[in-house]
Amino acid sequence: PIDLFGSGATITGKEIVIIATSFSVMALLLLIVQKTKLGRAMRATAEQPNVAALMGVNPNRVISITFMLGGALAALAGIMMATNYGNVHFSMGFIPGLKAFTAAVLGGIGNIQGAMLGGLLLGLIEAIGAGYISDWTGGLLGSNYQDIFAFMVLILVLVFRPRGLLGERVSDRA
Repeated sequence: PIDLFGSGATITGKEIVIIATSFSVMALLLLIVQKTKLGRAMRATAEQPNVAALMGVNPNRVISITFMLGGALAALAGIMMATNYGNVHFSMGFIPGLKAFTAAVLGGIGNIQGAMLGGLLLGLIEAIGAGYISDWTGGLLGSNYQDIFAFMVLILVLVFRPRGLLGERVSDRA
């Protein structure tokens, strides 16, 4: 383990590889969605599938490719989790999946940068909350209750700002 800035907090080489891989994959995904023909087709299909079809885009093909890309990203996330925790079981992705959904809602559904920001903020909220939860409860609850903060954030965002931090207001008018 490597000591971070003499703070007593440590990080392993394996965790550094996971963080570097995560940032690299996020950057690659942003590049694909923002700068390629496929990304343009994905955005067009998400916004107006009928108009995209009129412009020569095959929405069914784009949706299939998008789902395959999402599946590949989920598989990579599972591999990184299994590498980090050292074992694999059928429900290992349930809580991280709920937290990913919370991060996407916090950042704004459909906004990749918003989901990244939401994930970062959610991680900070959980880390700070886990650090103080024992103090708040007089030692009654330990840091293993940090998941409470993710679900509190989800409820608060859905009640007070359903479009998220970077989400755009959508009008139902034609």
